[in-house]
Amino acid sequence: MRDAFVQTTVDLLENDPRTALVLADISADRFVDAARRHPDRVLNVGIREQLMVGVAGGLALTGMRPIVHSYATFAVDRTYEQLKLDLDHQGVGAIVVTVGASYDGAEMGRTHLSPADVALIDTLTGWTVHVPGHPAEVPALLRAAAQHDGPVYLRLSTQVNDLPRPDAGQLAVVHRGSPVAPVVVAVGPMLHPVLQAVTGLDVTVTYTHTPRPFDVGGLRELLPAPDGAVAPAVVLVEPYLAGTSSAVLSEGLSDVPHRLLALGVGRADLHRYGSPADHARWHGLDPAGLRRSVSAFLG
Repeated sequence: MRDAFVQTTVDLLENDPRTALVLADISADRFVDAARRHPDRVLNVGIREQLMVGVAGGLALTGMRPIVHSYATFAVDRTYEQLKLDLDHQGVGAIVVTVGASYDGAEMGRTHLSPADVALIDTLTGWTVHVPGHPAEVPALLRAAAQHDGPVYLRLSTQVNDLPRPDAGQLAVVHRGSPVAPVVVAVGPMLHPVLQAVTGLDVTVTYTHTPRPFDVGGLRELLPAPDGAVAPAVVLVEPYLAGTSSAVLSEGLSDVPHRLLALGVGRADLHRYGSPADHARWHGLDPAGLRRSVSAFLG
């Protein structure tokens, strides 16, 4: 996904004079040639992530379309105040593109883990959030974000699905169960493990790479009608903090009886290094863990 982001950004810098890129050392080696060609629009501020967002806010005030990029823990967690003040408060937008996801950088320890990034973005105003599940989904999402001035968060990961599904801005049905089947919502790279986990279960599996704004209308259309005392079931599987989208779904389904199981990264600091696969297993987000949780919930 990072390669797709770099190539698309280079193309935007070449062809759209509004595009600017602000870095804080991370991935600067990928943009050396672009910086030579566009020294006024490719800026590396060094290891100063708060300044990176501040500069982006200033560029946006002049009519530029800035892209800022770093690990999620540095570009969101560390810079939250600047996102709140230099972008949100001033009424301007930028495209924040991150790598590292929740635990892609697990071998570097807690400093590089960011499971709460989307929850933090949710406290700001009107952000679009893209969580692609495949590298081939990245270019179109980034190009679309470059065409407007709103705030956009593009969350890249080394965890990928088997196939791209570029038209999943709204909920896309990947596997349809019976008319009374519960609905499983897989966000971004969670689709592949979800499909493995629910093999043989009567569920409808849906996918989105754009959880904000969340396609509540699409979910409502897929929910089976209540059957007596049994409310329709929804299973939400996100690659970041468990329950991040629960409030959005609960508000959108406030007039619809339903049961919700929200799966994602747990809140506990595990104090472990390990690999992304290890963390997925520890948080119950591998196929076996998801199977246990979904089966228990559905009874």
